[in-house]
Amino acid sequence: MKAIQITVDERLLKELDADEEVQRHGRSAVIRRAAFDYLRKRRRKKIADAYQRAYGGRRASDVDWIGWTGGGTWPDE
Repeated sequence: MKAIQITVDERLLKELDADEEVQRHGRSAVIRRAAFDYLRKRRRKKIADAYQRAYGGRRASDVDWIGWTGGGTWPDE
């Protein structure tokens, strides 16, 4: 891992240090997890936005079945 330096508001740092998870695992671990969650959320949003652009708000099944509704019937035996 690489050590970095960040600037944090004193009030935020005080709240962070008072948190039980920070006390148990340390600032670095909690901030790493927060950064990981942020990046994961951004990736999911990018995928959702791309899906929205591609399908225009429709579900894939709606697009795939246009014109096929009511077309499938079983043959008489």
